[in-house]
Amino acid sequence: MDTFALVVTVAVALFFTYTNGFHDSANAIATSVSTRALTPKAALAMAAVMNLAGAFLGSGVAKTVSKGLIETPEGRSGMGILFAALGGAIIWNLITWYFGLPSSSSHALFGGLVGAALAGGTTVHWDGVVEKVIVPMFVSPVVGLVVGYLVMLAILWFFRKANPHKAKRGFRIAQTVSAAGMALGHGLQDAQKTMGVVVLALVIHDPSNGYGIPIWVKFVCAAMMSLGTYAGGWRIMRTLGRRIIDLDPPQGFAAETTSAGILYATSYIFTAPVSTTHVITSAIMGVGATKRVKAVRWGVAKNIVAGWFITMPAAGAVAAVSFYVVKLIFG
Repeated sequence: MDTFALVVTVAVALFFTYTNGFHDSANAIATSVSTRALTPKAALAMAAVMNLAGAFLGSGVAKTVSKGLIETPEGRSGMGILFAALGGAIIWNLITWYFGLPSSSSHALFGGLVGAALAGGTTVHWDGVVEKVIVPMFVSPVVGLVVGYLVMLAILWFFRKANPHKAKRGFRIAQTVSAAGMALGHGLQDAQKTMGVVVLALVIHDPSNGYGIPIWVKFVCAAMMSLGTYAGGWRIMRTLGRRIIDLDPPQGFAAETTSAGILYATSYIFTAPVSTTHVITSAIMGVGATKRVKAVRWGVAKNIVAGWFITMPAAGAVAAVSFYVVKLIFG
């Protein structure tokens, strides 16, 4: 198998990880920045470090991506499928970043894999796609909404007699911990997804490599995501931090704690690659609804949810076109 094709595909995978980092950096820190618990620079630095650490905490999600969604394609055409899948995901990431829409980088990648596989005649494991992608795509936002609502209700009850100003100062400090937990969960989930793709490329290049994750793959994927995270995603940060609802420190803490818990559970218990974007956005909505339902700007939320539904097919369509272009050029 052409080594050059492998190097190019891995490089594109790492660039996708970089775009994932700056596209999704808002997931971990938007609430902390909007409540002034952390300065933007401090928040980005913390998120970058925690993303790097989270990438080394597990491998279940990476194995799901590398083995559970599509049949391992073979030869030059197989590498072309991976290249096109990553291209579709990157293009969709850049489009949604430009418009400040917090869509899912994860589902852009999954849509790209499925679209490129179908275009390239590779078998798609639809049971795996449904069980590990589609079902979590619908369930995780509902869980985030409900749990976020309940966690915020619990906080309101426990601190009902506390001095409001002292409580807010305390939660502002606590948010540094909850934001770090959210960033760790983001690294645990999203860095592993690219690891799975890189492993898939290595297997296509040489099947004897097997599906284990080499340490260098973990490191470079984690490092690129951290660099992307530090570059920041200010457009999306404004959407999550202000346009859905004006958060205060207790609400920010509740949303981040809810999201981090869901990310850890799905990574270790279900090994399901869920969207950090879906989880944090729905948690923010659930937390905000405790103030009053109308406090959440549901019009903005509706546009975000619409973006969730079109991400997979849109990225898949771009990936399919990319595959045909690659095939036309390189044969």
